[in-house]
Amino acid sequence: MAVELNELRDQIDAVDKQILDLLTQRLALVEKVGEVKSEHGLPIYAPDREAAMLASRRAEAEKMGVPPQLIEDILRRVMRESYASEKDSGFKCLNPELRSVVVIGGRGQLGGLFARMFQLSGYDVKLLGSKDWDKADEMLSDAGLVVVTVPIHLTEGVIDKLGNLPQDCILCDLTSIKSKPLEKMMKVHQGPVVGLHPMFGPDVPSLAKQVIVYCDGRGEETYQWLLKQFGIWGASLCQIDAAEHDHGMTLIQALRHFTSFAYGLHLSKENPNIDKLLQLSSPIYRLELAMVGRLFGQDPNLYGDIILASDNNIEMIKRFHQRFGEALEILDSKDKQTFVESFNQVSDWFGDYSQQFLDESQNLLKQANDSIHRG
Repeated sequence: MAVELNELRDQIDAVDKQILDLLTQRLALVEKVGEVKSEHGLPIYAPDREAAMLASRRAEAEKMGVPPQLIEDILRRVMRESYASEKDSGFKCLNPELRSVVVIGGRGQLGGLFARMFQLSGYDVKLLGSKDWDKADEMLSDAGLVVVTVPIHLTEGVIDKLGNLPQDCILCDLTSIKSKPLEKMMKVHQGPVVGLHPMFGPDVPSLAKQVIVYCDGRGEETYQWLLKQFGIWGASLCQIDAAEHDHGMTLIQALRHFTSFAYGLHLSKENPNIDKLLQLSSPIYRLELAMVGRLFGQDPNLYGDIILASDNNIEMIKRFHQRFGEALEILDSKDKQTFVESFNQVSDWFGDYSQQFLDESQNLLKQANDSIHRG
């Protein structure tokens, strides 16, 4: 039996080497595709092409007796690597006549990411940091685009310093709140203004499939090239009113981050053995624990700024606290019937999204389980 098993394993090893060879060939082709896209100004992410290709491969896999989800999982992982590879190949410059791009806060992580993307696209990029304001007048006097990417609590103060920009200079910010910065930019600068919010962190391997929210300010026709440039980088654009954006962020960011903070605070006070918790955890709880734990591996000032950015955030968190208390009263009275009724009311509110989210989470959990390293 041992001999037969070794022979089969040798055959598997040989197939694995063939897979490696094919992956090498695919990545080489992707590099050439990136060069063509760059030359012609095509985005690195083409959703229609990706969806059609995946549908075709799934159908072919089914005919061959291979689980369709298996080939989709493999291809999605390969494509993620491909997008990261394409990111470094350079991009077509959509506005070669533009004067310099000045990134205020460009030495920070997010500012550095955008500065690098502009540089890869052939723009003249200048970085203006907190120690460079003695050179600010000179740097800003010939700016074609100014990007403000500083901590939230400093944003409006920095914008206040930008009253002497060239009239045709585009002024934008990369802040996670939009109403106040946009209002301040419109007041300080009489030229083109647009508010931006990248819905991702600086550690993304590629901008493919990442969302950049934009809120129109003034002179929309003058910054359409900028939005298209983001599209070439692979980002998806989402236009929204500033007030609507901020209300959404109250739920998506402020409340979510605060609940993670509160849960982490509770865990630290209960002081369990994390290793034991992980040994006992199903993939869903391990993933939840990871999503809480990752918060505390990052800058507390950033999350403090996000949560404390507006009174609306605090009021929303207070309403959540009230509803948490109401839910706790159901448990305290051991009223299972009311619990079930409340559960069903929420289920009805989610509607078809409940099943969609169940399916999506199951796929995520399969991947999470595969990536767990057990001792």
